[in-house]
Amino acid sequence: MRIALLGFGSVGQGIARALREKDLGISITGIADSRSGLIAPGGIDIDAALAQKRELGYCGDPSVRPMDVALLAEYDALVEVTPTDVITGEPALTHIRAALGRGRHVVTSNKGPIALAYDDLIAEAESRHVSLRYEATVCGAIPIIHALQEGLAGNRVKRLSGVLNGTCNYILTRMSDEGLTYEQALMEARELGYAEADPTYDVKGIDAAIKLVILANTILHMDKALDDVQITGIDLLTPDALRLAEEQEMTIRLIGEIIPDEDILRVSPRIIGKAHPLVVEGTLNAVTVDTDMAGEITFIGKGAGSVETASAIIGDLLFIRDRYVTGT
Repeated sequence: MRIALLGFGSVGQGIARALREKDLGISITGIADSRSGLIAPGGIDIDAALAQKRELGYCGDPSVRPMDVALLAEYDALVEVTPTDVITGEPALTHIRAALGRGRHVVTSNKGPIALAYDDLIAEAESRHVSLRYEATVCGAIPIIHALQEGLAGNRVKRLSGVLNGTCNYILTRMSDEGLTYEQALMEARELGYAEADPTYDVKGIDAAIKLVILANTILHMDKALDDVQITGIDLLTPDALRLAEEQEMTIRLIGEIIPDEDILRVSPRIIGKAHPLVVEGTLNAVTVDTDMAGEITFIGKGAGSVETASAIIGDLLFIRDRYVTGT
């Protein structure tokens, strides 16, 4: 199986390393970052590309752009892991449409295109008889989308709730365990690489809300946008609030929730008992799905990171390889 890889930051490099180490019969014939690209029909030397990225800051030829790779490289599946823009979905949206237009499969971790244009993209994929996979857009290594689409197929989801943002969960864990202020916990999260220089999407609850929109639209067919989500972040929480919860053997977590029958999507800090399955520590994510036949099932795992995202991407690639791609 041949893939083209757009995005060669932490996630893209993690995918490349995993493919090199695991020898899954998947070769990379096109690669691009924001500054360069490389097309090699016989397969790219991953070690050389990683070394050049490390030494020069770009992975290929500066005259080759990501769209050149999407349109000209020979591949079975495009892997799109460029940075997310949830306002326009670009440039990922154009990359994905280009690949689908060529009749190629697509695997992405990019939340923007899936949140904004899933119906159009899946219709295009179906018309071309190819697959669009997006497990890595929600909860990193937790296979929540596969579980809902495949393992729990036939169940009606009555409620879905979860800790969907590892940055917020780390901050709340540190505030609760050590009595840190929000500002102190955020600074620590930045120093450890858990929070971006601008953490607005995380701490304001926007990232979690985008993930709810993806689940609502792709799994529950609710036709929602980000504006339909009631959002309250954690940036105004005080140590006193956590202390009061602690006195009652409770704690606070940022919970995203979908209640389909009530047409509710919301993200907000919630006071919950310490024994609740959604009370996970550090950067972990957790999702509880309440269904009509299987009852309540909780998934817990790492929600972010290059290796964890690579796990989800590779799972989608192997799904495509085994179901669609012949000769492997």
